[in-house]
Amino acid sequence: MRRYGERINERGSPPTGDAFPPTATTASGPRGRPRRIDTEPFPSSRRLVVAAERAGRRMAPMHSLIELDVTTARNLLAVADGPVSFTAFVVASVARAAAAHPDTHAYRNWRGRLVRHQHVDVTTLVEVETGQGPFALPHVLRDADARDVRDLTAELRAVKADHSVTGTGRMLDRFGPAVTRVPGLVPAMYMMLARSVRLRQLTGTVAVTAVGMFGAGGGFGIAPPTLMPLQVVIGGMTRRPHVVDGQIEARDVLDLTITFDHNVIDGAPAARFVADLRLLIEHAEPLRTDDDEQGQGSSGPG
Repeated sequence: MRRYGERINERGSPPTGDAFPPTATTASGPRGRPRRIDTEPFPSSRRLVVAAERAGRRMAPMHSLIELDVTTARNLLAVADGPVSFTAFVVASVARAAAAHPDTHAYRNWRGRLVRHQHVDVTTLVEVETGQGPFALPHVLRDADARDVRDLTAELRAVKADHSVTGTGRMLDRFGPAVTRVPGLVPAMYMMLARSVRLRQLTGTVAVTAVGMFGAGGGFGIAPPTLMPLQVVIGGMTRRPHVVDGQIEARDVLDLTITFDHNVIDGAPAARFVADLRLLIEHAEPLRTDDDEQGQGSSGPG
């Protein structure tokens, strides 16, 4: 019987059902397609992501998956004067709800005491190009609860166009690769961020992430816990039957995932936050003006 390494037919291809060991990187597959394995260094930018996820292991995640009628919001966005981002609209809505419910983004400091913020800084991810490829850059939108959607949109677009305009982007360019090469440095950095009130000012306490709407379909995204005690993931959006004033209509429905830290908040106050967030988003409150209240009121979810 011929040895494994010799089991190649006359055409130079392995017989059906055979597989080359991983070290064989130059063999030919079906129709002469090369079977190649590429090995390269793990990107330093991904090491930062891994460290952020590990920093959230102490969190006791409590997830809420909700469907929201965003037809009114999309109608207002379509007629807005100038560019207005849907993500910025969700950020403004989440920030206003969090400001009304400060326990949702409270956390414990290094002494175990509960810390509540009376302002809301929202961290969101902006995909930027780096020397190692695309990277989801964390960017903090300061005082997002007190700003309008147009202002937030302008800031997000500025970061997207040039990530060096933000301090996080400059730190990524200057120190990112070097920092990740020092064993234990990044986890230690996140450990300090998790407990220090002063350092937490740099990161915000609320995270809003858009997962690309899952292509053209609906779907919920559940992100791994990080430092943030309140995380919101914007999922898919589709046209679905929805009850409005007792009638079934086709509406734009958004899938939203909200994650709370059960260490600091229970289900009842979390549910009150969700109820207020639903009103803000479904009635598109951050997008409304006095004229919109009268002109668009009939298109709301009832």
